[in-house]
Amino acid sequence: MNRIFPATFADSALVIGVIAFATIAGAWIFEELGYPPCDLCLEQRWAYYVGVPLAILAFALAKAGAPRVLLAVIMAALALLFAAEFVFAIYHSGVEAKLWQGPTACTATTPGPVSAGDLLKQLETIKVVRCDAVNLRVFGLSLANWNIFISAALAAFAGRATVLSK
Repeated sequence: MNRIFPATFADSALVIGVIAFATIAGAWIFEELGYPPCDLCLEQRWAYYVGVPLAILAFALAKAGAPRVLLAVIMAALALLFAAEFVFAIYHSGVEAKLWQGPTACTATTPGPVSAGDLLKQLETIKVVRCDAVNLRVFGLSLANWNIFISAALAAFAGRATVLSK
């Protein structure tokens, strides 16, 4: 009996759904506490916006006795989704560490010549949250760093679940 991974599709889906929901809820809480997300942070949330409902669907189907092949396909989709999120979290962490440049949306540059009056007006209304600056560290790691570990774990749980027989 494996003590790390859940033993059934339903248990796997439940674990994935709870961890994914707790992760996205944590991001929302930090945002409400005054830590606005950058563009890459917002893009990283999409895996959770897709993954949570997909995990709920897998849980409901498993409890309803859906065919194993259907559950395995859903778990494989979750594994791929969170594996891609893992890669994206590494990319974002590299941008934060200045190992490579992030997207231009995460910088304060303007698209061409701007008059002084226009620039002041833009500065009053636009707040750019930089993707290459860490606004919050939790136990020494940025939220993008934490997402590497969380998405890897979710991908592993989902990947392992694809080979379950129950």
